[in-house]
Amino acid sequence: MIDLKKGSTITLEKDGKSLDYVYVGLNWGKIKKLFGLFNESVDLDGSVTMFDANRNDVDTVYFRKKISDDKSIKHSGDDLTGDSSQDDKDNEVISINLKKVSPSIQTIVIYLNSFNGKDFDSIPYAKIRLLDGDEKSHKKAFASFNLASDPKFKDKVSMVMAKIVRNGKDWSFHTIGEPVDTKKIADTITLIKKVYL
Repeated sequence: MIDLKKGSTITLEKDGKSLDYVYVGLNWGKIKKLFGLFNESVDLDGSVTMFDANRNDVDTVYFRKKISDDKSIKHSGDDLTGDSSQDDKDNEVISINLKKVSPSIQTIVIYLNSFNGKDFDSIPYAKIRLLDGDEKSHKKAFASFNLASDPKFKDKVSMVMAKIVRNGKDWSFHTIGEPVDTKKIADTITLIKKVYL
């Protein structure tokens, strides 16, 4: 499995062929309290926004809208707690059928917002995994991007994780991992348009 770092880029292909499906798994931990004796739940919301070549936000998939208008992106649903230990099981999964993505879409951006306002400095870990396979077959992780808690995340409750960019008939995955000052999804989308496209 490829261990991605901040600023990494990989082409979404396998054995020289472009992937038709990609699954983005989001995984995070509960906050440890009293020397690890207690765990505090963390409600992170994984969201995906699709942008056209003119940086217009075309559609957003998140826990209140689980399927994109073009039916290419599906959200598994809201996880309200996080994990007590690192189990490598995804809390939320975003499935993307790259063949179905509307031709007008140039960039797909993945980001997290902390619903209950827990800043990322206090969250023990936040991971993103890429898996391949079709909708019926077993899905296998082929790349991961791990963000540990970091002092620069203090007071930040949103994070732009990564983006998937169209390159003609192919797609590439770019890690970002930047905490941002926004709190709501709409504000995060506005910032993405200014900074990350």
